[in-house]
Amino acid sequence: MEVESFVFSNLSRVLPHDVSVMNLNCFCGRIFPLATCLLCTVGFQGSLDYKKVHADAIVIDMHNDVVQRMLNGEDISQKTSHGSSDLPRFLAGGVDAEFFSVWVPPGRTIPAYKRQADVQIDTILNFVRKNSSLVSLGLTAEDIRRNVSAHKFVVMMGMEGGHPLQDDLQNLDHFYQRGVRYLTLTWNNSLSWATSAETESALHKHPRHSGLSPFGVQVVRRMNALGMVIDVSHVGEKTFWDVIRYAKKPVIASHSSAWALCHHWRNLKDDQLKAIARNGGVVCVNFAPGFLDSTFGRKERSMKMRNKRRIEQLMRTLRGDSFMKEMYVSEYLKPEYDSIRPPLSAIIDHIDYVAKLIGVDHVGIGSDFDGLFVMPQEMDDISYLPNITRELIARGYDEHDVKLILGENILRVLEANERK
Repeated sequence: MEVESFVFSNLSRVLPHDVSVMNLNCFCGRIFPLATCLLCTVGFQGSLDYKKVHADAIVIDMHNDVVQRMLNGEDISQKTSHGSSDLPRFLAGGVDAEFFSVWVPPGRTIPAYKRQADVQIDTILNFVRKNSSLVSLGLTAEDIRRNVSAHKFVVMMGMEGGHPLQDDLQNLDHFYQRGVRYLTLTWNNSLSWATSAETESALHKHPRHSGLSPFGVQVVRRMNALGMVIDVSHVGEKTFWDVIRYAKKPVIASHSSAWALCHHWRNLKDDQLKAIARNGGVVCVNFAPGFLDSTFGRKERSMKMRNKRRIEQLMRTLRGDSFMKEMYVSEYLKPEYDSIRPPLSAIIDHIDYVAKLIGVDHVGIGSDFDGLFVMPQEMDDISYLPNITRELIARGYDEHDVKLILGENILRVLEANERK
């Protein structure tokens, strides 16, 4: 019972001070469902207590890159000393279902893409089996509801970037059968059948085609037939509009924010947001500082220039892939990052903007924890997620709408895609 022991002996170190009561409520329900926990009733007075709202909601985070740390040997079954996510912190944050991202770094030989994606899926499934008393694999919306009722944390899988398909629709079926329930059509790299936002908007390259190729249209149609959700985060604008044209089921943007508030090439413009709403889809706001605050990139570059020598010295001592090196550098520079991180309100600003523009039925959460190693203030890791609920309520959102944003909107999209 290592997880349970950790929670109660180290609670003050895991949780933000202001959410400990709510998290005790979560742990009593998940780890000791038959026990009576008097502490869970403390502080639940008042017309709308954000701790209780968060504990009662089905909380779904649509994008997390913790698999990359798992591949580097970290056991996230227990509290880890690096990164933003592990099982104790998922539970402490009141997360009910987390989409683990299967992401293969581009640039390898093509046959390695599918093999590496399968290795990552194996890694996720092994984590679920190892922790089967607390964790269950989810394949459907009903799986999420049923396992949450059984006090289990639900692991779902999404694939970031279509390059592991290797231009073969049979591989799409293969990954669906293995449990992948959404596909982000591109990552930053463009494919032979779909162009990315970085290619189309940021680097101004000129690929052989823009948008979806005929094979890309086949991918969209096959995903609809399978019930795999189409994810338009990372795709270029021409690809986006082709998806909207051909998709017959609701799509998601698993981790994107609003262009109107921050002109980042990965964010969605107002006409794109409105198109997703007309499609019945959901935009899951990304917590990345650079997607929230247009001044963050400049501040970060300046800070890194001031610390260039220190960073170079550290890099010479580090081993591992570039992902892990970036994590260590970010941790090393934490005091410097603390001075430039945007406030928590920046996340809420984007959620609020999208909700007001296209409706609260079309907003969700896509944190991108562990894909980025610097987050806004009061969002240091996944255990701080209840602060989102607190701030939404402070902005005037009622319990029903908060629960839509935290997870019910995603459940609706999953159910719509599952229908044949």
